[in-house]
Amino acid sequence: MSGEITVPSIGFLLFPGVTQLDLAGPYEVFSRIPGGQVHLLWKTMEPVRSDRGMIILPTGTLADAPRLDLICVPGGPGQVALMEDREVLDFLRVQAESCRYVTSVCTGSLVLGAAGLLRGFRATCHWSARDQLAMLGAIPVSERVVFDGNRITAAGVTSGIDFALAVVCHLAGESVARSIQLGLEYDPAPPFDAGTPDRAGRVLVDQYREKTHSLQEGRRAATERAAASLYQ
Repeated sequence: MSGEITVPSIGFLLFPGVTQLDLAGPYEVFSRIPGGQVHLLWKTMEPVRSDRGMIILPTGTLADAPRLDLICVPGGPGQVALMEDREVLDFLRVQAESCRYVTSVCTGSLVLGAAGLLRGFRATCHWSARDQLAMLGAIPVSERVVFDGNRITAAGVTSGIDFALAVVCHLAGESVARSIQLGLEYDPAPPFDAGTPDRAGRVLVDQYREKTHSLQEGRRAATERAAASLYQ
């Protein structure tokens, strides 16, 4: 890529029950692209509460959203309801027709899948739900960031920062991405090697699955209904 910045208009889907770091991590990166505009879009301009209680203000509505060059769908428990939300799914389909890049973080890829936007594409997701992508016609990949054509998906939560830096590198060149990374002092050195199921071990994985059982069952049921709707 040349140093030319080609994606000035970036939109995040904001929704009740979003995991704020899915959104905030890449937002911090994208908002530092010189000349770029970043939009937080929801149905209304009312404050939106994240899954952990943080209040986030939309900057625009779905109905009034500009034509976006990049659309990003974050994940979080609220993603389950979006998979059967016709207004949201239609918005994503319309934007995807002209978007240069259709992207997601964490379980946001399931929403893209429910809109029929990942059929035949390699994609990733949070590890606990990655297998569900296959039901929506996607090809699940166990990688942190996955590029396939103009579809770009990131794995769970913290991978959103890696995803955004990779996208900036792709769009504006490595020097711009490196500069943003330095400005954020993004130099991860976690105190524990427990960030993936393989490294965390069976005990921790089983504890996580038990703790989130109700959410995971609801998510899978929503994915099954979305899949049935796609292929009816």
